[in-house]
Amino acid sequence: QAQLVESGGGLVQAGDSLTLSCAASGRTFVLLSMAWFRQGPGEEREFVAGINWIGGSTYYGESVKGRFNISRDNAKRAMYLQMNSLKPEDTAVYYCAARPTAAVETSSDQYAYWGQGTQVTVSS
Repeated sequence: QAQLVESGGGLVQAGDSLTLSCAASGRTFVLLSMAWFRQGPGEEREFVAGINWIGGSTYYGESVKGRFNISRDNAKRAMYLQMNSLKPEDTAVYYCAARPTAAVETSSDQYAYWGQGTQVTVSS
């Protein structure tokens, strides 16, 4: 099994920046693609960004393109989400997810491994 732990959430003001981290442990060799999802109150889980662990290709949801940046550190087995120009509508619980195949998927049901989530609140 692999374990994922998110950190870095918090309360910020609109326009601020925040960086989330996801640390992987355990059988990390099975984690070939990883992604960030978010879920606001009463909303479905939404794809935010994904990264192919081997090649580093990145993918973004339309609502965050140009504002968020996903990256990974192979040596640390960590993934990051740099969030800039934050808006109140970015408020959600952000989850780190991983799957044992290289293709990044935007559907949450394609991911086998999940972190516990970290709250991001953006005030106006």
